[in-house]
Amino acid sequence: MSDLRNYISQIKKIRELKTVKTRVSTKYEIAGVTAKVDGSNAVLFENIKESGFRLVSNLVGTRKRFGIAAGGTEASIHEKVISAIKKAKKPKITAGGKFMENQSKNLQTMPIVTHFEKESGPFITSSIAYAKNPETGKQNSSFHRMMPIDKTHFSIRMVEGRHLHRCFVDAKEHGEDLKIAITVGVHPAISIAGAYQADWGKDEIDIANSLLNGKLTLAKLPFTGLNVPSGAEIVMEGKILRDETHPEWMVEMLQTYDHERSQPVFELENLYFRNNPIFHDVLSGYSEHRLLMGMPIESKLNGELRKAFTQTRQVSMTNGGCNWLHAVVQIKKKNDSDPKKVIKKTFESHRSLKQVTVVDEDIDPNSAESVEYAMATRFQADRDLVIIKNVRGSSLDPSSSQQKLRTAKMGIDATRPLSRRPEGFELAKIPKIDKIKLEKYLK
Repeated sequence: MSDLRNYISQIKKIRELKTVKTRVSTKYEIAGVTAKVDGSNAVLFENIKESGFRLVSNLVGTRKRFGIAAGGTEASIHEKVISAIKKAKKPKITAGGKFMENQSKNLQTMPIVTHFEKESGPFITSSIAYAKNPETGKQNSSFHRMMPIDKTHFSIRMVEGRHLHRCFVDAKEHGEDLKIAITVGVHPAISIAGAYQADWGKDEIDIANSLLNGKLTLAKLPFTGLNVPSGAEIVMEGKILRDETHPEWMVEMLQTYDHERSQPVFELENLYFRNNPIFHDVLSGYSEHRLLMGMPIESKLNGELRKAFTQTRQVSMTNGGCNWLHAVVQIKKKNDSDPKKVIKKTFESHRSLKQVTVVDEDIDPNSAESVEYAMATRFQADRDLVIIKNVRGSSLDPSSSQQKLRTAKMGIDATRPLSRRPEGFELAKIPKIDKIKLEKYLK
């Protein structure tokens, strides 16, 4: 099976799901519970004050659950994602979707969550939009948060230059509204693919199908003619109006507020949902949001750096860097010039990166303490620091020039100098320490 319910059953069996039967509100309470749980478990809310729908959050809030969603384990995430990108294959089209069980014209039947005190309103944060590429005729799928305006309209956040925005601009230039479909509540493999920024003209849903071992099926919608996952919990179809905008602002993945923007407006034609539907909410700036956005990039960096430098062992997008702005690259250094070459390539591969730290094989790139230890014992600022000024950076970083998208970047070579005595950097070990069980000694 390739739907959300199948994944929920999987994580329930391994005790990674908590069920909340207490009556809860969409206004701050669901967000508060999700934030308190953050990462440790997925949460299924079964009794929501404002809606008859159920709601799930924190689906892939840990690397372990992310690995399960990708069809593997935490250790095989990058192998699975890289392989799925290379071997992307089209899903089969079925006659109808399970989401056709119910139909409505009212967006407010959904349990749309109000997350933070200063946001412009409640947001659907897990919504994946599907549109047709005007040049190739193929579909594109991507994440776009949506704020309700009334029963049939949302504002829809689009980043300029990204695929959906390019489709919208093309439609607008031809004097047309852009027909799109939206899903909420899909197998997280579809979300992982939707968060990946595939090349223009490529369909991310093909990557999702590969992650799901070819078991994903799509169903065609009557108004838009677009194909969406047949097992989706909730499906909307309609159009982005070419000549209407609405103001909004939201919390981004750094847990900071974005500035006010006027965004295009989506107009609903049809809302479909399964019996006893499950709405998916992603808490902005917390673990699920950061891993959904950052892990596909981490997989990309692992693939590209290993191809360019055989000495690359592992790349980690750090939690402290919000899984987006900082990376640590573990290498087996052959020449003292290797780290600076790796730093340059890493920045080129993900332009939102602000800091890259290169470490040796004995340093755990996923441990902030281990990386700081490498900096304390192997890094000299006058020799091992790379500073790049006034270059393109992330629009999310509040310390940068967000209007001009200019920032400064830092590369850190925290590897052992090959010319120095290697024993001076060797981490001392205690033989057979792994076999010592403290309960035998401490009673």
